Amino acid sequence: MTERPRFFDDLAGLAGGALSAASGLRDEISALVRARVDEAIRRLDLVRREEFDAVMELAVRARAESEALASRVAHLEDMVIPAAPRPVGPDAGADGVAEAPASGPLAVPDQDGNAPI
Repeated sequence: MTERPRFFDDLAGLAGGALSAASGLRDEISALVRARVDEAIRRLDLVRREEFDAVMELAVRARAESEALASRVAHLEDMVIPAAPRPVGPDAGADGVAEAPASGPLAVPDQDGNAPI
């Protein structure tokens, strides 16, 4: 058998060491760049995608709950104060519709059913 010359063994060891050092350098540069980008994001007051998605989900839920509550309040107001059509007549304003009566949707009667004064 022929033996490989020592020169090639040394060259292979040197190349392997250089590649190992380059890999370590690449990892170190990547970590430094990531740290700089994170610092820039903090300075610009930006948020990460995960945080944005979580807040968007909360906003969607809050909007749905708000719409459901608004619908419920409207239903309860209709039960307490039946809607009366607004009269159209000589005392109507410029738009042809008379002013709303004092017992509008915001005027809630007392416990005896009397309209507020």
